[in-house]
Amino acid sequence: MFYQVSPSQLDAWQKQCTSSSSAEALPVLLDVREHWEHVLANVVHDARFAHVHIPMSEVPERLSELDPQRPIACLCHHGARSMSVAAYLAQQGFTQVANVVGGIDAWATEYAPGMARY
Repeated sequence: MFYQVSPSQLDAWQKQCTSSSSAEALPVLLDVREHWEHVLANVVHDARFAHVHIPMSEVPERLSELDPQRPIACLCHHGARSMSVAAYLAQQGFTQVANVVGGIDAWATEYAPGMARY
């Protein structure tokens, strides 16, 4: 199972994960968009999260780079690819996984109106 959260719900999700986890590390914001998309717009400067960029097609081969004990919020352009990755991570035994509904587009609308949108 994984959660569906909007960008504005991430703080509440993060607190829920922190209270149910002994992990002291920041939750991971896993950006699963392609490299060219990541160059256009990204959230690497959000101090609430450790930012990791692994394109969706590379997640299975790079799964060992992710810690199943840390909360992971998956992000893509609008939320479809990240939802697939969140489901995959849940199937692999990751227990604190969320899909960011609306993706980077919703993030730009809710948090960073000056961010490039595509």
